[in-house]
Amino acid sequence: MIFSSLRTVSFRNLADCEVNTGAHNVFLAGENGQGKTNFLEAVYFCCFGSSFRGVRDSEMARNGIGDFSAAVQISGSEGGGNSLPGEVFVKSEKGKKTILIHGKKAEDRKELLSVAPCIVFCHEDMDFISGSPERRRWFFDQALSLYDPVYLDDLRRYRQVLKTRNAVLRDYTRHCLAGNIETLLDALDIQFVQYGVRLIEKRSDAARLFSDVFTPLYREVSGIDSITVRYIPSWKTQESGAGPDMDAAAALAGRRSADMEAGISLSGPHRDRYVFLCGSGEFTAKASTGQRRLLALLLRLAQARRFLDMTGRKPILLLDDVLLEMDGRKREKFLSVIPGYNQAFFTFLPEEPFQRYQNGDTLVYHVNGGVLS
Repeated sequence: MIFSSLRTVSFRNLADCEVNTGAHNVFLAGENGQGKTNFLEAVYFCCFGSSFRGVRDSEMARNGIGDFSAAVQISGSEGGGNSLPGEVFVKSEKGKKTILIHGKKAEDRKELLSVAPCIVFCHEDMDFISGSPERRRWFFDQALSLYDPVYLDDLRRYRQVLKTRNAVLRDYTRHCLAGNIETLLDALDIQFVQYGVRLIEKRSDAARLFSDVFTPLYREVSGIDSITVRYIPSWKTQESGAGPDMDAAAALAGRRSADMEAGISLSGPHRDRYVFLCGSGEFTAKASTGQRRLLALLLRLAQARRFLDMTGRKPILLLDDVLLEMDGRKREKFLSVIPGYNQAFFTFLPEEPFQRYQNGDTLVYHVNGGVLS
């Protein structure tokens, strides 16, 4: 399966037109600010219904106002040879988003994940290494959701219960809550623990398996051994032997007074952490900027490989200036360990030797002022 064309209307600075993308590799070369990343963002918008830059939909509209849309034409086959011709069309009109998959309106954005699996490599990925624990949770949540729709459902349910629980705690601290808060929290915490433990169990397994993929990747490209991913849950669920639900319930009950005083839920999977270890110490604390950048890139490679291993499907890859900051040896190593993919979109500056990276079926576009030629 590949995206044979991309059509955009009023999407950032891109010209309103349909661009042929029917190749295994699509190279976009141009100076900064000409629209290369915007093109990748439009493809990503068709895969997730959102931007990888973390911006509001309105910011993707040309000049930040008005309606806009993007559509990819799908061709080829997937998996056992099932034909998947059709189109994914996503538009924002008067602030309301509409998604059409093969002409049928999608009721939920998660439907896109099974149709157009996509993994992006971009500068914002550095946040997974140097940013807040929330950004690392976001990365691993996305990696899991790509191949486990049940995990995504549990994550949504957990967040909804968390939102309700925090509202109850907030109202209590403001002295505007009628009724017995303990009774309300008892009822909420049953679901809070239920969904939370499911997330913990899947995150724990995923982190271990992810590390099995990531560690040899980092060693092969960087030459540094023993870099592992460790998951640290907020609730300890293997301490008493009573079972994960009972352990989590006990941990939550033990912190209820603190929650009531703070007016917010201070523990749970929304407070979990992922850390990168070198031996027994945290690697990111002493890693150079170059090592952190490479760490972020290889996280995405590991995500692509895990997706392929779990589903047997090859993703679409979007790689935004990923080779720019690497020396020649690391570039070659990085390209050699990219897992199988159906299609990849690369961006380059004009002076980069992108011709040497052409491998078989490749389209090369030059981007200037939002126009591809």
